[in-house]
Amino acid sequence: MAGTSYLVDRGIVLRETETKETDKILTLLTWEQGRIPVIARGARQKNCKFAAAAQPLAYAEWTLYQRRDWHYGSDAATLELFSGLRNDLTALSLGCYMAELTEAVAPEAVPVPELLRHLLNGLYALSTLHKPPALVKPAFELRLLCLAGYEPLADACALCGREDPAGPVLDPVQGLLRCRDCGGGGGRPLCRDSLAALRHIIYGDPKRLYSFRLGEDSLHRLTAASEAFLYAQLERTFGALDFYKTLL
Repeated sequence: MAGTSYLVDRGIVLRETETKETDKILTLLTWEQGRIPVIARGARQKNCKFAAAAQPLAYAEWTLYQRRDWHYGSDAATLELFSGLRNDLTALSLGCYMAELTEAVAPEAVPVPELLRHLLNGLYALSTLHKPPALVKPAFELRLLCLAGYEPLADACALCGREDPAGPVLDPVQGLLRCRDCGGGGGRPLCRDSLAALRHIIYGDPKRLYSFRLGEDSLHRLTAASEAFLYAQLERTFGALDFYKTLL
């Protein structure tokens, strides 16, 4: 179109909404524009050349133009569809939850490359590395919250200062670690292994985020602590998480 200024950016589809007969409204998380709504006209037509790029969890290079508050998709070249997820309903539902959670913490129209990189790495761990969803979930949640500014204090008991708390407990509201007998009741109990995993997730090398292993009981404790912390900090529930749990 004459006089139209185009921009090219890579991004992943966090969510889609069908509108009119053949269009979609996509929520894209891109490197340079951040989280933006994009109208993908004709994306539901069988002969649409960028239909694959306009599906949830598709990572693509988009050609966009803007009119007022809306971006419009002119073209897209698919870069990664994470096909390993699409053959596993449990992994796919977890991937959708990860996208929903990322959307919840990503500000609109502000570049947040660390959040996009974290989501891409998490989907890669599920799709290509075939990491267990039960392990990926708490690691993704906790690291995402850290990147979004909700990092818990887990290096020592916040009350007595012990680096190896006696009966470690994560206080999900205050976002701190304490001994079982410090500061009264409440909180989510951890064990030695789940505490080590928690510290690995928060303070470790992001490239090795999913490189730990846990026994069933320790993983259960880590998962419960992660969910409690997430709910306390964000104060909302997630539909994709509810669906993921129905599959377990």
